[in-house]
Amino acid sequence: MDVVFRQATAADLPAMLRLLVDDAVAQARGGYGAEVTPAVAAAFDDIARDPNNELWLGELGGEVVAMLQLTLIPGLSRGGMKRALVEAVRVRADLRSHGIGESLMRQVEARARAAGCGLVQLTTDRQRLDAHRFYERLGYLPSHIGMKKKL
Repeated sequence: MDVVFRQATAADLPAMLRLLVDDAVAQARGGYGAEVTPAVAAAFDDIARDPNNELWLGELGGEVVAMLQLTLIPGLSRGGMKRALVEAVRVRADLRSHGIGESLMRQVEARARAAGCGLVQLTTDRQRLDAHRFYERLGYLPSHIGMKKKL
């Protein structure tokens, strides 16, 4: 498949939101839809203005079929090593297991390496067993316990 990877523009928001809500885990969370609300548009603008945040897309035949957010994080630990955080990884349901997600991850890993990052980290919902297998196949290790607190 000839998937083209690029950074997102505001015009891509509807397609990205459709990807974000297109699974059982997201639907179970409820309250979030594929509508571009003022809050979503403002979040996109914040990401677009931040030089350490990037929204990456995979496009097939002119259609957005994959996405993720990459955040470059400077840090003091590990001798001042910069790290990359990957979030919101999605591939359109009917195109999963075709190598698109792996290619997208490799693309942003190269981007993180070029930005001076020494590691890439991510979290994944404990219910996403297929995602766990996917990340482990790509060399990611379950090294930490992630915790969240709603505010």
